[in-house]
Amino acid sequence: MLTKKIRNRENGIVLYGIVPPKKGTGEDNVREIATKQIERLKPLKIDGLVLYDIQDEKSRTDEERPFPFMATLDSFEYSRDHLKELSVPKIIYRAVGKYSKDELTAFLTQASSTDNATVFVGAASRDQEVTMPISDAYKLKSQIRNKLLIGGVTIPERHLLKGDEHLRVFNKIAQGCSFFISQGIYDVNASKNFLSDYYYYGKENNIPLAPIIFTLTPCGSVKTLQFMKWLGVSIPRWLENELIHSEDILKKSVDFSEQSFREIQTFAAERNIPIGCNIESVAVRKVEVEASIELLRRVIQQ
Repeated sequence: MLTKKIRNRENGIVLYGIVPPKKGTGEDNVREIATKQIERLKPLKIDGLVLYDIQDEKSRTDEERPFPFMATLDSFEYSRDHLKELSVPKIIYRAVGKYSKDELTAFLTQASSTDNATVFVGAASRDQEVTMPISDAYKLKSQIRNKLLIGGVTIPERHLLKGDEHLRVFNKIAQGCSFFISQGIYDVNASKNFLSDYYYYGKENNIPLAPIIFTLTPCGSVKTLQFMKWLGVSIPRWLENELIHSEDILKKSVDFSEQSFREIQTFAAERNIPIGCNIESVAVRKVEVEASIELLRRVIQQ
């Protein structure tokens, strides 16, 4: 059971992440999409399903978005109404800045403490207008549903620039977070640097380490690569060159993602840092979704 594994700070948690269908999708098409997602994932031994809550991040950068922003169906409602047959816990993301206190309260009240967990996501930038700061959301959650498992987002690449990502994580642990899911990772050294500081700070301050779930994201085209960079995923220049000039960019990225996670696993295991992985596809093309399932199978079989 996912909640038990997280509370016990177990190693090896495996998740799969999806984006709900876009708003305005007809009900028949929504059911068809859900059926395909269930069929893909039901035979695989995953610990939980992550459902993202998409927000427009245009305030974070002046660069043009490679793909247009499209609002999606509510992740909690989609999970509840269409994914019941997939009998694994669902981790519901909440971009808290776009919800009112009443709306977030309703979600926290309705979510299951056994079949659901949540991850709060803050504003994409300081310039983004929000209805609720993430610090207020943490306080509201502790008041209303303290037993509901909550996680946070971590960005290992940010550690290269600011060197304080581990402190951000420990600050969120103090606010109630029990696990963390990273942004998509392509820079192994950034992840290892973060884990090293996370480990030694926890050791020196006698703070138990929460599981860190690293997100692996296959890339099937140059445009997907551009979109990932627009989202803030750090891709080393040498790797970007290898992907762009590869005869099969999708296979190259899947192979690299598997290799990277194994390297991070080895590093973490030597220090008893509990880690896991979350496989996702940022694109909706069938070949990229299928590649993410192939990567998921490889990780499960390790």
